[in-house]
Amino acid sequence: MPKDIKVLVCGATGKMGKAVVRAVDAAAGFKLISAVDRIDNPNIGKDIGLVCGIDETGIKLSGNLKEAISKSHPDVMVDFTMPEIVFVNAEIALKAGVRVVIGTTGMSKDDISELTKLSKQNSTGVIVAPNFAIGAILMMKFARDASKYFAHAEIIEYHHDKKIDAPSGTSIKSAELMTEARKEFGRDLLKGKETLKGARGAIGEGNIHIHSVRLPGLIAHQEIILAGPGQTLTIRHDSYDRTSFMPGVLMAIKKVVDLDSLIYGLENII
Repeated sequence: MPKDIKVLVCGATGKMGKAVVRAVDAAAGFKLISAVDRIDNPNIGKDIGLVCGIDETGIKLSGNLKEAISKSHPDVMVDFTMPEIVFVNAEIALKAGVRVVIGTTGMSKDDISELTKLSKQNSTGVIVAPNFAIGAILMMKFARDASKYFAHAEIIEYHHDKKIDAPSGTSIKSAELMTEARKEFGRDLLKGKETLKGARGAIGEGNIHIHSVRLPGLIAHQEIILAGPGQTLTIRHDSYDRTSFMPGVLMAIKKVVDLDSLIYGLENII
């Protein structure tokens, strides 16, 4: 019988990290073997199962990634941490021969480029995904297809008020995919005047305006509005609970064990 994939979760006490811990612990074919978070986390040394609201796992939360990798020998590290530390975490894992699945958003293009080099140098797979919800991936694919027929587009993304980076990784990735079908979308017909700076949003790939909303009560939502003469097409996806991301996370863990290079975007594996 095939062996279970051994998984280390980094950022294990964050909202996404806890969801990953619960998903990996419950799914057949996976084995949770380590959990890591900041060294100053008050839960260090506690059983990660109890911290995440499930039964005891026998796994104590660690504050030292190198030590956790050395002791547990994971096949895959799943990282949902912060933009300022995710690259360092990935570098540590790759140099130890551990494959990496990254859901942390806010990484720069230079970071992705460097991770691509590290992945190749160590012949160790990496999957970086701005969004793991299958519905969100389909939204982006549909928008790319529709972009062949609509010359104007804007994106509005909505997230909870604890999300630090803006615009979201999903909206940036959406714009990138849409420009595969159309190099540039229509510019404003009139030279506008913003009476409040930023009213027209950020301008992403292909001149697509991106608007970010941050409010309590939201999880992750996005609508892509495409327009042509006399019509609009709106493609929207809503995640109401973090469980929506877990099938995609588990899919990425399965896929990354067979990779020796970096893949950016879950749309490339479904």
